Amino acid sequence: MKRIIQTIDAPTAIGPYSQAIEVGDTLYVSGQIPLDPKIMKVVEGGIKEQTLQVLNNIGAILKEAGYNYSDVVKSTCFLSDMANFKAMNEVYGLYYSENPPARAAFAVKKLPMGVLIEIETVAVK
Repeated sequence: MKRIIQTIDAPTAIGPYSQAIEVGDTLYVSGQIPLDPKIMKVVEGGIKEQTLQVLNNIGAILKEAGYNYSDVVKSTCFLSDMANFKAMNEVYGLYYSENPPARAAFAVKKLPMGVLIEIETVAVK
């Protein structure tokens, strides 16, 4: 059975998808972009600020579902430009400093709303 996860502390979906779905002991978090959930606008600043907002959005969804960052087993990072990889990694490492999850990171042609980063996450209890 699947459980839909929804929180006001993360951006509402901008399409026909859920913020996250829990099936059994696994949580699938939809790709998060750097929207401030209070105003649904992209945060100001560069890749560091955007990565911080994305990870905070993921954290809010994890919390709503009863998970935390240590439960994350896989992340996929989509970057608008691989030149941002190092700066993104610096912020990402603050959230996953010990026993980091498996991860893929790659550049894509374009991201929603012209953002610099999107991250999807899988967590397991």
